[in-house]
Amino acid sequence: MEALTSRRRWLQRALAAAGSLALSACDRLANSGRVGSALDAEETWTKHAQRWLLGRDALAPEFSEKDISKEFRSNGTTDPDTDAYNRLAQGGFTDWRLQVGGLVEHPLRLSLQDLRSLPSRTQITRHDCVEGWSFIAKWKGARLSALLARAGLASSARYIVFYCADTLEITLDGTGQYYESIDLVDAMHPQTILAYEMNDRPLPIPYGAPLRLRLERQLGYKMAKYIMRIDAVASFKDISRGHGGFWEDRGYAWYAGI
Repeated sequence: MEALTSRRRWLQRALAAAGSLALSACDRLANSGRVGSALDAEETWTKHAQRWLLGRDALAPEFSEKDISKEFRSNGTTDPDTDAYNRLAQGGFTDWRLQVGGLVEHPLRLSLQDLRSLPSRTQITRHDCVEGWSFIAKWKGARLSALLARAGLASSARYIVFYCADTLEITLDGTGQYYESIDLVDAMHPQTILAYEMNDRPLPIPYGAPLRLRLERQLGYKMAKYIMRIDAVASFKDISRGHGGFWEDRGYAWYAGI
């Protein structure tokens, strides 16, 4: 246990240093061929190092009820505030449906009740934001692995992409719509859930209602809120600006392991 803790601390320090370097680089340098390739190589090394040191199924720390934060900041969008979203919210999301498609054998269209019928997991975990703050909350949701098993992944599927209801930036080409992606290792991790409850209550709007991703071994910007659609894909290079997520398209690391 002490050896695992030491490796975890070493990795966290290494990731923090690497993250600081990556985030301090300007977009022009990050998008240049040589520097971009170097950053991609660093990110790949970070991902493999974490999984080798901690194990693919190692759990993020979990806490007790007494550790739950009295206040929990809501990051990013706090309300999509579109006509379509507002109609769903006003109806208690009873008309909301999660679309599951892409490289799957059985495309799905699921209500919140359908998701509640899937194998679930409850976990009390710490949310770590790239801005430097963290809070602890209790989450309950459907295991993403169970949903994907029901849909049946094609052999060519490599990534899971989450499309959301919120727009963080108005762009002519639509690339301001929030989206995120993870690989199948993280998708199948036991703590990766589609959360519909927070602190024993239905997920509030500022925190991503009706459904958000909880990806406990990565930073908060990976945990997409207001999920409307999930696709299994072979590559995300042709999605939006091609880097796998809204923030990644703007210079953040695609793999944000902690």
